[in-house]
Amino acid sequence: MKYRQLGRTPWKVSEISFGAWAIGGAWGSVDDSESLAALRQAIDSGVNFIDTADVYGMGRSERLIAELKRERKEDIVVATKAGRRLPKQTVEGYNEKNLTGFIEDSLRNLSTDCLDLLQLHCPPTDAYYHPELFGFLDRMTEAGKIRYYGVSVERVEEALKAIEYPNVQTVQIIFNCFRQRPADLFFARAREKHVGILARVPLSSGMLTGKLTRDSQFSADDHRNFNRHGEAFDVGETFSGVDYDTSLTAVEQIRALVPAGVSMAQFALRWILMFDAVTCAIPGGKRPSQVADNCAASDLPPLSGHAMAAIRAIYDARIRPLVHQRW
Repeated sequence: MKYRQLGRTPWKVSEISFGAWAIGGAWGSVDDSESLAALRQAIDSGVNFIDTADVYGMGRSERLIAELKRERKEDIVVATKAGRRLPKQTVEGYNEKNLTGFIEDSLRNLSTDCLDLLQLHCPPTDAYYHPELFGFLDRMTEAGKIRYYGVSVERVEEALKAIEYPNVQTVQIIFNCFRQRPADLFFARAREKHVGILARVPLSSGMLTGKLTRDSQFSADDHRNFNRHGEAFDVGETFSGVDYDTSLTAVEQIRALVPAGVSMAQFALRWILMFDAVTCAIPGGKRPSQVADNCAASDLPPLSGHAMAAIRAIYDARIRPLVHQRW
């Protein structure tokens, strides 16, 4: 496992880290004992950064991470998020009372007195034009409730606005072979300001593992079933907002580029790591075998110029018209 500097924080974090949405819920059935085994495998593989949120299983994911931290001696940085528990996403909901309550809940769930990294969890776009919101986060930092803060965003425009605030340390944004727009402008701006970038949805909801087919079935409590068209939250969170059949066709084209002995998931993750502005990718994993496979991507050699150009060509031809200007 290789490590990269996380923005202006003192931490160097594993370039393949662990996204803890799936172990909380919304990805079908999950077993806590298997989730803990997946978390342990991540640490055994060199992971030292875990991303979660209070809304993942309404604290379930955070509590599992707290259990992991009690049993391990390694230094593990935990990032959590706040805001998606609001009954309706409004700027008014991101007020001091609500956010203080969310922070206190996360402190309890994670069994800590200070959150390593708190991220606003995809607030409405207008929230980024309210400096008092970021002033509140500054006060929480001064009070010792959080060490650092950042944002998780849906849109490149939100990311660009967020890093105008001097104490935003990190931006979490969807970036994968099917969502390439962040690399066009945002990465350069983030590099200038020494902002850490967490690449989320790195495997496009499992599509870029190459294991899904037209016959794949998803349970009723899996967002890949209930959010295909944005019924529950932003459609871009599910399969990167790309039509399922279009994604399958593109995956088959990418599969032809994958070297022998490399899984498609590893290849897709290594593609993300080719961008030095990215601090880490945060794939999820409900089973130890998935986690071990993902983490091995860090040890792969760089992708060839031919492979990078071919992926860009696939994106330009099939995916760009569907997503590029949308997010």
